[in-house]
Amino acid sequence: MNSALQHDLNNFENILEKARQQAIVFLNNLENIPTSKKETIDTNRELNHTGLGSLAVLEEFNNRLAPLMVASSGPRYWGFVTGGSTPASVVGDWLASVYDQNTQAVTAQGGNSALIEFETIHLLIQLLELPKSFLGGFVTGATMSNFTCLGTARQWFGKQYGKDFAKDGISERINILTATPHSSSIKSLSMLGIGSQNYTTIKTIQGNREAIDREDLERNIQNLEGKPFVLISSAGTVNTADFDDFEAILKLKEQYNFWWHIDAAFGGFAAVSDKYKHFVKGWENADSITIDCHKWLNVPYESAFYLVKEQHAALQIETFQNSNAPYLGNPLENFNYFNVVPENSRRLRALPVWFSLLAYGKKGFQDIVENSVSLALHFGNTLIEDESFELLAPIHLNNVCFTLKGDHNQEKVAQFLSKLNDTGKVFMTPTVYQNRKGIRASFVNWRTTENDIEIVIDEMKETLNILSL
Repeated sequence: MNSALQHDLNNFENILEKARQQAIVFLNNLENIPTSKKETIDTNRELNHTGLGSLAVLEEFNNRLAPLMVASSGPRYWGFVTGGSTPASVVGDWLASVYDQNTQAVTAQGGNSALIEFETIHLLIQLLELPKSFLGGFVTGATMSNFTCLGTARQWFGKQYGKDFAKDGISERINILTATPHSSSIKSLSMLGIGSQNYTTIKTIQGNREAIDREDLERNIQNLEGKPFVLISSAGTVNTADFDDFEAILKLKEQYNFWWHIDAAFGGFAAVSDKYKHFVKGWENADSITIDCHKWLNVPYESAFYLVKEQHAALQIETFQNSNAPYLGNPLENFNYFNVVPENSRRLRALPVWFSLLAYGKKGFQDIVENSVSLALHFGNTLIEDESFELLAPIHLNNVCFTLKGDHNQEKVAQFLSKLNDTGKVFMTPTVYQNRKGIRASFVNWRTTENDIEIVIDEMKETLNILSL
């Protein structure tokens, strides 16, 4: 054995203890760590020949790379709908690395860690109050979840013409209808060979809404003259956390032949709150659903899951099965996750979620969701009271979409946001809403409090003064 590796093996406990101490210092000081930094490093480092050993590398990491890290899991990182890591999720994530399972089958061959994934999906379905008719599994994020669901939808579409797109390729134009798709859905259309521009955009409801207009949807459906199609609908749009009317879509599904996919990356967690579950009423009738865990469930990246109705299991296997590996047996008789998802190599991503669900229960996540929405409303109301800002849209859930007040300040929005983010006290993202430049703040982090809002408002006022706005 290599001498550096042998030394690490003999010193393993001390190495892990050093890493543990460093993690505790970072997490206990998270609210004081900048949310953005401009540090850079020279990345042309030479690879050494003999190896330094873990403790020496940890020291180099602290000196060179740690200064690059930002408080993306902290209470004032309000960009990209980013959750933080709860204590239970960190435990689960560390143990997932320690046990280092390649989570695949539900037989004794190579381990049974897939049973943990089965149980975790079962717990999530209970949390979201969805029927057991959904089957699911874990992937890296919304992109791969949308890819998995839309890949299965692509296979369904081919079957409507008596064709097997997975085996023979796409030979019919796939009709995609959507109003405000997330970029990950569009990226999935590109990767699936459907085409990132080959979809029909449905109008949204008039006014400050991003939800699909039912009448325009039905007009476009009628234009298809009975042809099958795939509908991508939204449970929480990126700018305003708006929701499509799922009950209205259900009525259309009773009349027309289409695959109904819901991108509920973060908005699906409205289901855990009695106050907000009406937003997702009817979503249990969808064919597939995408949900992220590293957003409102507050587990470490990368973590998302797909849900596909059990009746479509054969289509999903046809799409993703490892048909050139006969030693794995019949995929319909011998369940293996790499026959139903894009990745063959799979980390035990379910474990951080399993720890979180059991540690905090439904009440814990209900509190996180309701507190996030309360904070979004508080932040929005504070902006309204300040004559320097205005909301671009009503606050539906946890996203606040706003801008500098007055059209004359439109060209100053980017400068203001850049200067504000440079303070390192908060991080928000730019956006464009109804042709106006704006800023989006997303509240999903379990650590965020009203005190964080006060800190941010003070920084915003100071930034306005500096820029003389």
